[in-house]
This record gives sequence, structure tokens and C-alpha cells, in this order.
Amino acid sequence: MIKGLYEAHLPVRDLKRSIEFYTSLELELAYETPKLAFFWIVKGQSWIGLWESEKAETPYHPSLRHIAFHVDREAIRNAKNWLAKRGIEVRTAFGFSPEEQPLVLPNHPYAHASIYFHDPDGNSLEFIAPLQLSVEDEFDMMSLEAWDRMHVEK
Repeated sequence: MIKGLYEAHLPVRDLKRSIEFYTSLELELAYETPKLAFFWIVKGQSWIGLWESEKAETPYHPSLRHIAFHVDREAIRNAKNWLAKRGIEVRTAFGFSPEEQPLVLPNHPYAHASIYFHDPDGNSLEFIAPLQLSVEDEFDMMSLEAWDRMHVEK
């Protein structure tokens, strides 16, 4: 029945500014009205809606105002440089400084590498790449650099 997530939505203060930001992430603008814009994440499969609204003032919580974009392993390793070229700063997450990211999340029995940043309205954005879908031992959160030292890729 369910084949994936088709859409997610975020509140923004200034739609034009947000359109510029999400365009800089190389997302394709799919639809726009004076107070709403949709960007394709994967054309025909998933998109994100940005709503110009006073709700952009709603305090952040992981259950609100957060989107994680699936990227591959190579992209996650280059994400800091890719974001920096666009003037986007990596933010501290889970006690890991920007310098320590990407970090590896211990979602036992899975391992995912992530890097965190904000859009202009403080919405939490994440690039996430699956590393292993079957990890035998539980582990603590660590940098991707530390993970790589522990796990030689074959």
C-alpha cells in the first residue's frame, strides 16, 4: 500500500527568500503561489511544501519543522564543502560540532550518517545516508571519520 513519503511541509517567514535558499540546494521549483511553493525532492516521487506563515515562529522541536533529505555515502562525505559553497553553515547537533560532522547515528540495528543545518527560518534540515542496515553490535554516536576508521568499506 504505502510506497514512500510523497510530501512534507515547512512554515517560512519570507517565501521569496526561502525559494532562493531551496533553489541553492539544487531542488527544482515545481509550483508557486503568493504564499506557497513546492520543490521536487525526487521529481514525481516526493516534494516539500513551503508555506509563508506566522507559524514560522513556532519553536523548533524534532517532531516539528524538521526534514531529512536522503543522500548517498559520497554526498554525505562531501556535504560540508557542498553546503559551504552555498554559504550554508553546518550546525551543532547532538553535541557534535560542525567540525565533527557528519556524525553516525546509532539507530540499532541500523547506522546512518547525518549532517545538520538550518534554512533561513530556523527549520532543521538534515542530509542522511544509510551506512549499514544490519549492525551486529550497538555503538555510541560518533563522527563519520571515526566510523570509517572502525569499518573498512569493502
